[in-house]
Amino acid sequence: MSAERAHWRPRADWSVLALRARMLAAARQWFAARDIIEVDTPVLTPRGVTDPNIESVAAELASTPARRWFLHTSPEYAMKRLLAAGAPDIYQICHVFRDGEHGRYHQPEFALMEWYRHGQDLDAVVADTLSLLHTLLAPSLGEPATVTRRHRDAFLEAAGVDPLTAGDEAVIAAAAAAGGGETVSDRDAALDFLMGTRVAPALAPAGTLAVLTHYPAAQAALAALDSADPRLALRFEVFLNGRELANGFVELTDADEQRERFAADRAARRARGRPDRLPDECLLAALAHGLPATAGVAVGFDRVVMAAAGSDDIRRVQAFPLIPGNGAEQTEPETKP
Repeated sequence: MSAERAHWRPRADWSVLALRARMLAAARQWFAARDIIEVDTPVLTPRGVTDPNIESVAAELASTPARRWFLHTSPEYAMKRLLAAGAPDIYQICHVFRDGEHGRYHQPEFALMEWYRHGQDLDAVVADTLSLLHTLLAPSLGEPATVTRRHRDAFLEAAGVDPLTAGDEAVIAAAAAAGGGETVSDRDAALDFLMGTRVAPALAPAGTLAVLTHYPAAQAALAALDSADPRLALRFEVFLNGRELANGFVELTDADEQRERFAADRAARRARGRPDRLPDECLLAALAHGLPATAGVAVGFDRVVMAAAGSDDIRRVQAFPLIPGNGAEQTEPETKP
């Protein structure tokens, strides 16, 4: 590729990059005001994630030619190991990597803000998340309104299906009727499709932060279950204009339960024809040692910048998106021989 043809210029305007810098500074001030300590954990990890909805990016090292490594999809596992070793409330702002994600709302590399606080229940961690989002968005948008809804209620209203009691066939049929086609061959994929196409866009009026709480236990991920109703997980997400901004849990602390969930993830990956991923034994050992009662949140920082900048394309808020969307990478890729 010639120098003239190389896509060397940033995709984001400088005004957006300056806004991004101000928002990063505001986030760090928010954490500092609450005595939440910034930490730094490795990007390169020995294990990919078992989550059937996420693909890890594999990496190779010349020093370990027989071993495969992965770029982290989140700093969660490493941060939980710090918590199990006695860390106080902690946060991290870092780049993470997920394969197969690109377009207006996704890139294979993006910025994540993640934090953990001791002893919080679901209401407290939701309040923290809304406080941070208000801090970041208010200078550009004013104070956004907020609404909070339960996952089951929102699904019944927008998708016409009960995510707790409906059978697999009914859930898959509802997703297929909504245009899911062959992508909704199992219950979990069908629920995800309905969330993205029917539920999230209908949660709240434009410009309103919508909190969705109490996900089905089958979609708990790494969240604890609700002792008042074990069919539900202490998990929530925050949406703005139909786009997810944050995903948070009251964290699961039981190593045996987490191992069972990893096994279920692997079975789901096999059913979908995806590569197997071994569970992270260091995380399981940390949970077995003892993870304190903790709540955690991950916020997609690029999407928050999108909202503040009034942009509907993640590629306009990243200086150099890996896949700009015109079929060309920033530089000519090195191909395998």
